[in-house]
Amino acid sequence: MRVGFVSLGCSKNLVDTEMMIGLFKKHKFDIVASPEDADIIIVNTCGFIDSAKKEAINTLLEMAEYKAYNCKLLVATGCMVQRYKEELQKELPEVDLFVSLDEYDELYEKVEALIGQDAKNVKNTELSYFDREITTNGYYAYLKIAEGCSNNCTYCAIPKIRGPYVSRDFDEIIKEAKGLSDKGCEEIIVIAQDTTKYGVDLYGKPRLAELLRELCKMNFTWVRFLYAYPESVTDDLIKTMKEEPKICNYFDMPIQHISDRVLKRMARKTTGKEIKEKISKIRKEIPDVTLRTTLIAGFPGETEEEFKELKEFVQEAKFDRLGCFAYSKEDGTPAVKLDGHLPQAVKNKRAKEIMKLQQKISRENNEKLVGKQLKVLIENITEDGKYYIARSYREVPEDTDGVIYIENNKDITIGDFYIVTIIEALDYDLIATLNE
Repeated sequence: MRVGFVSLGCSKNLVDTEMMIGLFKKHKFDIVASPEDADIIIVNTCGFIDSAKKEAINTLLEMAEYKAYNCKLLVATGCMVQRYKEELQKELPEVDLFVSLDEYDELYEKVEALIGQDAKNVKNTELSYFDREITTNGYYAYLKIAEGCSNNCTYCAIPKIRGPYVSRDFDEIIKEAKGLSDKGCEEIIVIAQDTTKYGVDLYGKPRLAELLRELCKMNFTWVRFLYAYPESVTDDLIKTMKEEPKICNYFDMPIQHISDRVLKRMARKTTGKEIKEKISKIRKEIPDVTLRTTLIAGFPGETEEEFKELKEFVQEAKFDRLGCFAYSKEDGTPAVKLDGHLPQAVKNKRAKEIMKLQQKISRENNEKLVGKQLKVLIENITEDGKYYIARSYREVPEDTDGVIYIENNKDITIGDFYIVTIIEALDYDLIATLNE
């Protein structure tokens, strides 16, 4: 039978989807890209914030329309199912099977049962990192090093959905990474809800820096890690980035706010002063570092003065990359019970103000790059064929940070690295020309 997959949400969810694909492929199912060709459609949902939940519902309803074609079975998995399984079963009769996160190792058997086959005697039906079918372009792959989160920020539902932070075995991660390296992967991207906490639960100490050093011994051209919480960015981690040429000088450090009172209500484990000091230290040690962060505007009780403080900090810090989200009230999180919830219009307005400010900062930062040379990985070509699409160490995949456009040149090959010169700056993207 033919199975099609739709993966929503974050890269951590994508790794789960890749394991599902690998599982069904291992058991001789045909994997198809188009839902029109699928006998079975599996949608791996995200349930992090309201917009993600709406996207998941709309996607499931859209996929249900393919039952008029070949689709015989529509399956929903992932975070939203973990949070709202009973409600979804009542509200979405179009979906034939809901599989929560804690049922993942039963996914294969449940699907087989619904299509009238007995999987009881079939071996190896659990999801495995070593069976993953990489769905990125092959030039980069994600390496998930932990599940869950134990930070318990008051606004976040991840601990309720994914459970407490659980690190993977160090040697198992190295084995998986070696396999990806041997397959020709050029960039390995280390991910977890909080990569900087890796190893604390298993080994009593953080081992991210040690893990990165081991990855640098493999054949990857770039090694990158994401989601480094500021309080856990150690001197050893900064030193490792500084000393290892393969590690991209890129810090994704979600800080959420700068006001001490707001940070405390968020149950964040750092202060505004400590955040500023950490940023200064990173920039001092690694002058060409790219800094990315995420912010929440309109958190319950955020005053006009605290929002002004946040805007002034954004202007002062001049992050290379910044995303700002309007606070989303998430079921079961402590922040729901806080006083001072703001109207949605106010939250949206504040988030837009931050992003408008960042747009100007991003343009100014990009303009400083004009005339500079960068090493880039060619990943695609525009539909009109005029430009190749590339990334440098300053950009993560999937258009999160913008891209570098390179004028079409017959000497360029997708998947290879080149040196380019930046010739024009846009708000978020860059235009470059290939060096001779």
